[in-house]
Amino acid sequence: MDTGWIVSLIVGGCLIIVILAIAIPMERKYVVRENGKINYKKSKIYLRWNVFDTLTIVLAAYSVICVQALNFLVSSGKTVENVLVQFFTNQAQVWTLVSIIYLICRVSMTLKAIKERWGDEIE
Repeated sequence: MDTGWIVSLIVGGCLIIVILAIAIPMERKYVVRENGKINYKKSKIYLRWNVFDTLTIVLAAYSVICVQALNFLVSSGKTVENVLVQFFTNQAQVWTLVSIIYLICRVSMTLKAIKERWGDEIE
Protein backbone atom coordinates (compact mmCIF):
# COMPACT_ATOMS: atom_id res chain seq x y z
CA MET A 1 0.00 0.00 0.00
CA ASP A 2 1.16 3.45 -0.80
CA THR A 3 1.06 6.53 1.39
CA GLY A 4 -2.30 7.81 0.08
CA TRP A 5 -4.09 4.58 0.93
CA ILE A 6 -2.59 4.44 4.42
CA VAL A 7 -3.46 8.07 5.21
CA SER A 8 -6.97 7.46 3.88
CA LEU A 9 -7.40 4.42 6.12
CA ILE A 10 -6.27 6.44 9.14
CA VAL A 11 -8.66 9.30 8.31
CA GLY A 12 -11.48 6.81 7.71
CA GLY A 13 -10.79 5.11 11.03
CA CYS A 14 -10.86 8.43 12.87
CA LEU A 15 -14.15 9.40 11.22
CA ILE A 16 -15.68 6.01 12.08
CA ILE A 17 -14.67 6.50 15.74
CA VAL A 18 -16.33 9.95 15.75
CA ILE A 19 -19.50 8.57 14.13
CA LEU A 20 -19.74 5.69 16.60
CA ALA A 21 -19.05 8.04 19.52
CA ILE A 22 -22.13 10.02 18.44
CA ALA A 23 -24.39 7.15 17.33
CA ILE A 24 -24.03 4.64 20.17
CA PRO A 25 -24.96 6.97 23.06
CA MET A 26 -27.74 8.52 20.98
CA GLU A 27 -29.27 5.12 20.25
CA ARG A 28 -29.02 4.01 23.88
CA LYS A 29 -30.70 7.20 25.07
CA TYR A 30 -33.52 7.60 22.54
CA VAL A 31 -34.36 4.18 21.07
CA VAL A 32 -36.90 2.24 23.12
CA ARG A 33 -36.36 -1.52 23.05
CA GLU A 34 -38.77 -4.14 24.34
CA ASN A 35 -37.79 -7.81 24.32
CA GLY A 36 -34.73 -6.97 22.23
CA LYS A 37 -36.76 -5.35 19.43
CA ILE A 38 -37.18 -1.67 18.68
CA ASN A 39 -40.56 -0.27 19.67
CA TYR A 40 -41.11 2.18 16.81
CA LYS A 41 -44.28 3.51 18.41
CA LYS A 42 -42.42 4.79 21.48
CA SER A 43 -39.14 5.75 19.76
CA LYS A 44 -39.64 9.35 18.66
CA ILE A 45 -36.13 9.76 17.27
CA TYR A 46 -37.05 8.27 13.89
CA LEU A 47 -39.65 10.96 13.25
CA ARG A 48 -37.47 14.00 13.86
CA TRP A 49 -34.21 15.44 12.65
CA ASN A 50 -31.28 14.45 14.86
CA VAL A 51 -27.55 14.97 15.21
CA PHE A 52 -26.79 11.82 13.22
CA ASP A 53 -28.78 13.17 10.26
CA THR A 54 -26.71 16.35 10.33
CA LEU A 55 -23.54 14.28 10.51
CA THR A 56 -24.71 12.28 7.51
CA ILE A 57 -25.28 15.47 5.49
CA VAL A 58 -21.75 16.57 6.38
CA LEU A 59 -20.36 13.17 5.29
CA ALA A 60 -22.31 13.32 2.03
CA ALA A 61 -20.91 16.80 1.33
CA TYR A 62 -17.41 15.50 2.19
CA SER A 63 -17.81 12.62 -0.25
CA VAL A 64 -18.95 15.02 -2.99
CA ILE A 65 -15.88 17.18 -2.34
CA CYS A 66 -13.67 14.08 -2.52
CA VAL A 67 -15.24 13.01 -5.82
CA GLN A 68 -14.77 16.50 -7.27
CA ALA A 69 -11.15 16.65 -6.11
CA LEU A 70 -10.55 13.23 -7.64
CA ASN A 71 -12.18 14.37 -10.88
CA PHE A 72 -9.95 17.45 -10.97
CA LEU A 73 -6.80 15.40 -10.32
CA VAL A 74 -7.61 12.78 -12.96
CA SER A 75 -8.58 15.49 -15.46
CA SER A 76 -5.24 17.18 -14.93
CA GLY A 77 -3.39 13.97 -15.84
CA LYS A 78 -2.60 12.48 -12.44
CA THR A 79 -2.58 8.68 -12.15
CA VAL A 80 -3.15 6.19 -9.35
CA GLU A 81 0.51 6.51 -8.36
CA ASN A 82 -0.26 10.02 -7.08
CA VAL A 83 -0.80 10.12 -3.30
CA LEU A 84 -3.77 12.50 -3.55
CA VAL A 85 -5.51 10.33 -6.16
CA GLN A 86 -5.13 7.33 -3.85
CA PHE A 87 -6.49 9.28 -0.88
CA PHE A 88 -9.50 10.77 -2.67
CA THR A 89 -10.34 7.48 -4.41
CA ASN A 90 -10.56 5.64 -1.12
CA GLN A 91 -12.41 8.43 0.72
CA ALA A 92 -14.94 8.96 -2.09
CA GLN A 93 -15.78 5.25 -2.27
CA VAL A 94 -16.15 4.73 1.46
CA TRP A 95 -18.20 7.79 2.37
CA THR A 96 -20.46 7.62 -0.67
CA LEU A 97 -21.29 4.03 0.25
CA VAL A 98 -21.80 4.89 3.94
CA SER A 99 -24.11 7.81 3.04
CA ILE A 100 -26.24 5.68 0.71
CA ILE A 101 -26.54 2.84 3.23
CA TYR A 102 -27.54 5.26 5.98
CA LEU A 103 -30.12 6.91 3.73
CA ILE A 104 -31.74 3.54 2.96
CA CYS A 105 -31.74 2.51 6.64
CA ARG A 106 -33.09 5.87 7.78
CA VAL A 107 -35.96 5.86 5.28
CA SER A 108 -36.80 2.28 6.24
CA MET A 109 -36.86 3.04 9.98
CA THR A 110 -38.89 6.22 9.44
CA LEU A 111 -41.48 4.33 7.39
CA LYS A 112 -41.69 1.63 10.09
CA ALA A 113 -42.22 4.31 12.75
CA ILE A 114 -44.94 5.98 10.68
CA LYS A 115 -46.66 2.65 10.12
CA GLU A 116 -46.55 1.78 13.83
CA ARG A 117 -47.92 5.14 14.93
CA TRP A 118 -50.48 5.89 12.25
CA GLY A 119 -50.73 2.60 10.32
CA ASP A 120 -54.47 2.30 9.74
CA GLU A 121 -55.23 6.02 9.80
CA ILE A 122 -53.14 6.81 6.70
CA GLU A 123 -54.64 5.56 3.46
